[in-house]
Amino acid sequence: MGGTDDRPDRATVELPRLPATGPLYRRALRGALPGGRRDRPVPAVALTVAGVQVDRAHLAEYDRVCGFPLTERLPVTYPHVLGFPLALRLMTAPEFPFPVTGLVHVANRITVHRPVLAGEPLDLTAYAEHLRPHERGRQLDVVLVASTGGTEVWRGVATYLSRERGDGGGARRDRGDRAATPAATAQWRVGTRVGTDYARVSGDHNPIHTSRLGARLFGFPRPIAHGMWTKARCLAALDNRLPDAGTVEVAFKLPVALPGVVGFSANPADDGWDFALHDPRTGRPHLAGTA
Repeated sequence: MGGTDDRPDRATVELPRLPATGPLYRRALRGALPGGRRDRPVPAVALTVAGVQVDRAHLAEYDRVCGFPLTERLPVTYPHVLGFPLALRLMTAPEFPFPVTGLVHVANRITVHRPVLAGEPLDLTAYAEHLRPHERGRQLDVVLVASTGGTEVWRGVATYLSRERGDGGGARRDRGDRAATPAATAQWRVGTRVGTDYARVSGDHNPIHTSRLGARLFGFPRPIAHGMWTKARCLAALDNRLPDAGTVEVAFKLPVALPGVVGFSANPADDGWDFALHDPRTGRPHLAGTA
């Protein structure tokens, strides 16, 4: 899903600190329309910030919102939140191929090379790659890398879809070949506050997650949960059963409307776990993942 690095010529731009997300979202929302098309290549730039420290109060709040125990080891998904302002700065730049407002996060892959501790300063780098067609438009990967002492310790690849009119040229899915609904291990009530609580700890204030009006503007009758909250919540349920290093990959299917109820399932696989979220009434999938 990450593909090969299609911009080996990219320049590195060092920022003195992580940018504030508020001004970036305000810039993105001014005049932005979902599905707006920009015929531009992936920008040949990587943004980097050195020596980022974890705020332990923020980490504790993130753990509370997502269901992780509070430990010295960072949750697998936490560096995504830590580096999100850097990724957002990249995605709101005028040369980015898509307007960020209305982008759909369709898949996410995280590779942890070793446990990352809360006291370690991290060097963060964000860049985009692998612009490609999709049956509903175009998609690309936004890569975030965390390193310490010059060694990569964590890598996240977020795949975003820009829904555009017409056939994007990508392979079409076989809609008649849907997997059977897994038996639920647990059911979780997902309250309306999940959208605003996760926005506060993640910096992702996309209005489709926090506002009924904002959600309706983009075709959703109610606000929807952040995809990365659903991934984090699943991993929190598996936390003491996951290895110290490895890859966790998810595909985001149908959004979780807020408030709602979801069914969670987890089953041992040959080399880890298969897990999923689904609507317990209809069986329709929200997320499918492997760890």
